[in-house]
Amino acid sequence: MEFLKRFSLYQEKEDYATVIETIEQGVVFKGTNLWVLIFAIFIASLGLNVNSTAVIIGAMLVSPLMGPIMGLGLAMGINDLALLKKSAKNFLFAVGVSLFTSTFYFFLSPLNEAHSEILARTTPNIYDVLIAFFGGLAGILATSSKLKGNVIPGVAIATALMPPLCTAGYGLASGNWQFFSGALYLFFINTVFIALSTFVTVRFLRFPNKEFIDVKIKKKVHNWIGFIVVLTLVPSIYFGYEFIKEIKFKTQANKFITEQVNLKNNFIISKKMQYKDELIELVIGGKKVDSLEINTLKNNLKAYNLETANLIIKEGFSFSNDVDKKINTSQNRILEEYQNKISNDENFKKKNKEVFQEIKVLFPEITSFIMTTGENHNIEKLELVNLCIIQLEKNSTKDFDFEKFQNWIKTTYNLKAIKFITKE
Repeated sequence: MEFLKRFSLYQEKEDYATVIETIEQGVVFKGTNLWVLIFAIFIASLGLNVNSTAVIIGAMLVSPLMGPIMGLGLAMGINDLALLKKSAKNFLFAVGVSLFTSTFYFFLSPLNEAHSEILARTTPNIYDVLIAFFGGLAGILATSSKLKGNVIPGVAIATALMPPLCTAGYGLASGNWQFFSGALYLFFINTVFIALSTFVTVRFLRFPNKEFIDVKIKKKVHNWIGFIVVLTLVPSIYFGYEFIKEIKFKTQANKFITEQVNLKNNFIISKKMQYKDELIELVIGGKKVDSLEINTLKNNLKAYNLETANLIIKEGFSFSNDVDKKINTSQNRILEEYQNKISNDENFKKKNKEVFQEIKVLFPEITSFIMTTGENHNIEKLELVNLCIIQLEKNSTKDFDFEKFQNWIKTTYNLKAIKFITKE
């Protein structure tokens, strides 16, 4: 029994009236609440535009969009028709303002490339349903408890209401209806299942009904709730199924490439895998690949459940037949070194991108960051130098902690010797 008491919610439960008042205060969008929403939309749109995860997270923390959605769930749970109307009205108003603001921003922005942060909000699936539902449960439980802690900010980040609306605005501004519909569907998923989790929790915690409605009307409302939930859920299950199939396809394709495409005196310059087209495209460098080797590779696809995939092998550059016959150990080493250099360069670029994202959070005074390796020519010898160049905001040099930044960079890159250059 003592073990079961640990799971009890009633000992820490906040007073019903206090919980209802708290949620009602977050429902209305006017004055400060409205301007905070507009600014949050601008922040999220900027984050999506420059592909900055940190900025997008900041916008989600600021955004007050959760208020009217929880208001909808609470109103249905306690049969408060007045609150239901007010929540629905303010929710639609907030969505309209958000779409207008984000569309306006992306229409004016000179940057119109769809980065990964935008693309991630255009293909929702069943996993987004689960995130919204469990996130909503955490949110309403925290609101209903005396021990709220830091759950609400975490729920705001997890359920991500703001980015899909901004992505929908991007779709409108660019005329991309696939982006618009996909992002709006993701926002609809979050809305429905946060409201549903609020409704379920309110009923479970036995919040008192404000109005007692007719049984037939109550049944009709519950039927509508069920219909909306199913209507939202079914497409996400299909997209989730397709998402899993795509992951399996890419996993098997990578396994096939790793284990089978190990042709002697060749290396892979680039690879492309497209699930929808069932395409595996490889650009090979080195010795010319003959048709017999290509047919052997295609026959081996079946062992990886890729028999329907179309394998295309292109030549990046190849040696002539005469040179091919004379390939020796030294040339093999050159190929290997070239392949390693390509791999190292790609890893270094990826590392720099990740580090700059962290710098924007830890050292906001830095506006530009370059990390590279160069050649230092002097009279005695030629040596490689690790070079870090940063640019600071105006008038921030005096307060910037150079020693802290230098130690952090050296630890991050695991390098003892780095030459630092600072511009203002």
